[in-house]
Amino acid sequence: MKLLEGKTALVTGASKGIGRMIAQKFAEHGANVAFTYLSSVEKGQALEQELQAYGTKVKGYRSDASKFDEAEKLINDIVADFGTLNIVVNNAGITKDNLLLRMNEESWDDVISVNLKSVFNVTKAASKIMMKNRGGSFINISSVVGVNGNAGQANYAASKAGIIGFSKSIAKELGSRNIRTNVVTPGFIKTEMTDVLDPKVVEGWEAGIPLKRGGEAGEVADVCVFLASDMSSYVTGQVLGVDGGM
Repeated sequence: MKLLEGKTALVTGASKGIGRMIAQKFAEHGANVAFTYLSSVEKGQALEQELQAYGTKVKGYRSDASKFDEAEKLINDIVADFGTLNIVVNNAGITKDNLLLRMNEESWDDVISVNLKSVFNVTKAASKIMMKNRGGSFINISSVVGVNGNAGQANYAASKAGIIGFSKSIAKELGSRNIRTNVVTPGFIKTEMTDVLDPKVVEGWEAGIPLKRGGEAGEVADVCVFLASDMSSYVTGQVLGVDGGM
C-alpha cells in the first residue's frame, strides 16, 4: 500500500542520515520528492539517481534554507517543476557544540540560523501554496535535546526547542485551512555521524535508553510517512518522540 501516492513532498537537508531515509521512504510510498542539499553535492546527485528507481518524479536542489530569498526561490522552483507541494519536512540542521563559557557568538548564530530560521523561511514560503490547495502537512524535525536540554548543546537545544514552539503556533494558525503541523523528536539515532563515536560511548548511551538500543533512521522516517499521510488526518500540533523512551 503506497500511502503517499500522488503527493509531492519536500525534504530539506536530505543528502545523508535521517533526511536521506525520509526522502527514500517517501519515494517508496509513491510520493514525488523534491529535496535539498548544500555542501554534499555528490551525495545529493547520487540520491536523485537512486530515488528515480521508485518510478516517481525526483529532483534535488542545492539550496541554503537559512537564507529567506533562497527558500522562497526553492518553493517557487518546486511548484514550477512539480506543479504543487503537499508535504514539507524541515530537516536541515547542524551542530556546533561547546560549553556555554567557550561558545562564541558565531557558533550560536549559525546553529540558530540553520536549524530554526530555516524552518520559518521554508514554512512561510510553502504555506502560501498549501493555503491555495486548502491542505498540506508540515513535519518539523526537532530533537529529544530540544525537550530535555543537554550540556554543551545550548545553541542546538535552543534551536530545536524553538522548532517546537513555532510548530505549535503554526498548527493553530493554519489548522482552519486543513494544514497540519507536527514535530518529530528523534533520540539517539544511528547514522554516519554516530558511526565515528567510540563504541564504549555508544554502549553507555544505549544502557540509559529503555529499549536498550539506538534507533534506526528508517524508524524516524516511518513516523514521518504516517504524519505525511492521510492516516494522521486528525493529528496536528503534536510532538512525537522517536527516542526509545529516553
